[in-house]
Amino acid sequence: MEKLAIFGGEKAKKTPWGSGKRFGEPELQQLKEALEQNTLFYWYGNKVKAMCNKFKEMYGANYCVPTSSGTASIHVALGAAGVTEGDEVITSPITDMGSVIGIIYQNAIPVFADLDPHTYNMTAETIAARITDKTKAVVVVHLAGNAAEMDEIMSLCKPRGITVIEDCAQSYECFYKGRKAGSIGDFGCFSLNDFKHISAGDGGMVLTNDEETYSRSAKFSDKNYDRFGRDVHAGQIDSIAPNYRMNELTGAVGLAQLDRVEGICAARNKLGERLTAGIKDLPGIYPPEIKEGNKSSYWFYMLRIDEKELGVSREEFSKALAAEGVENQPGYIPFPVYKYNFLQNKAPYPGTHAPFDSKYYGGNVSYEDGLCPNAEAILNTAIRMGISEFFTETDIDEVIEAFTKVCNY
Repeated sequence: MEKLAIFGGEKAKKTPWGSGKRFGEPELQQLKEALEQNTLFYWYGNKVKAMCNKFKEMYGANYCVPTSSGTASIHVALGAAGVTEGDEVITSPITDMGSVIGIIYQNAIPVFADLDPHTYNMTAETIAARITDKTKAVVVVHLAGNAAEMDEIMSLCKPRGITVIEDCAQSYECFYKGRKAGSIGDFGCFSLNDFKHISAGDGGMVLTNDEETYSRSAKFSDKNYDRFGRDVHAGQIDSIAPNYRMNELTGAVGLAQLDRVEGICAARNKLGERLTAGIKDLPGIYPPEIKEGNKSSYWFYMLRIDEKELGVSREEFSKALAAEGVENQPGYIPFPVYKYNFLQNKAPYPGTHAPFDSKYYGGNVSYEDGLCPNAEAILNTAIRMGISEFFTETDIDEVIEAFTKVCNY
């Protein structure tokens, strides 16, 4: 049996990882043109408008609202949906804080639905178990480029008047039954953070098809000013809203990056599928499940292991894999979002228990251990690896070799 690298053997990963540049002349040209406009305000320049037009056409959407971040995009969708104090919003327990912040800022209550153990996404069944008469919206997180079961979720929510917001921060060019994630719900929210498929440093977009919803979203992203009128200071402001405006420099880089996104996601899909095919039959290894008819864009690659089948702990397996030259980490986030202190203590705002003790709420939401058993099991058995459009087939073959070597040992 071949000696593991962790015990002094030769590494399975023998060649340098494929690499490349994310930015280049197209981004520089767009930035130059933005600066030559002599304004960087999104309403007066043309780059943010051009980026939004291009993006909505790529997704077949009627409207696109630019924002300052993916977190802002979700908050804008929640605000435009009318989420407010006393409402509940259901979302995933395995996600970035960006999926939750807007819920709290609207003084609503985050409620967490359990996940499918193989796709790592919420299902209509797990969402249905959390619906109450206070449920206003659902934020569906398409984790790591893998689409949730949107037909079932829409069939559940639409008759009940529950708004569906798709969190596509990790899921550009992710397909559900031939349709792009982000084009199915009432809102599709995207991120241009530096750690996503494409980047403008930060920034985000909100897609919607309804004109009135678009108007509310555009206003909510800009202090509730009506930029469609002649004078924003001439009209009334009926409620407060944040300033989530995108600037022209962000829009310029985003515009150039949109030309790259299809190729980036196609490359990641090809590499991710190759990896799955190479490790799916190894004992104790359970790759992510991509449902038939769907297509993942693999923002990262996360699999689960069975410690009993492997005869070794996840941490030991992770260390052995890293010694073979394959960087990885046990889990994703350290624990489900509901275990963060601000929810455990029901004190997201220092010194208060708002919005949990609001007179408009009156509910008794709980965040106890075991709330979402599948989510907790996923995080306790998962191993996550980065994947890049610059990786080569040789890179993936050597990763497969490393997995095979460690599993066999």
